Amino acid sequence: MRYLKNKRGFTLIEIMLVVVIISILVTVVLPRLTGRTEQARNSAARLQIETVGMGLDAFELDIGRYPTTSEGLKALLANPGNVKKWNGPYLKKDVPLDPWGNAYVYNAPGKHNNDYDLYSFGLNGVEGGEDDLGNWTEKQKE
Repeated sequence: MRYLKNKRGFTLIEIMLVVVIISILVTVVLPRLTGRTEQARNSAARLQIETVGMGLDAFELDIGRYPTTSEGLKALLANPGNVKKWNGPYLKKDVPLDPWGNAYVYNAPGKHNNDYDLYSFGLNGVEGGEDDLGNWTEKQKE
């Protein structure tokens, strides 16, 4: 019997107190982390757009024009067939999907830029709205 009395464990109140503290921490911290996740995805999309844009600029330096909309971003990885001065690939890896798992949209010439538009539909995956991210400034978007 003495053996059991010397054995100390957690009481139900101590366990409940720990659960309450963890619940409070999760309630406070989780919303902040969720906002940061979306912010990080936006930053990643902007960085990817900039990186692909550098590949497009290198293509333009060699060829004298940007890929047509029909040639698309694939022209950065393989010669579309009719381009004599093509000296690629202009990207080290395949064109990535945006952070939401969708393909980037490329149009040449663009609506927002004379040369080309490169953009993501953002979180909602639909063109239009505040979540679209592209290679233009807010003034050009209007």
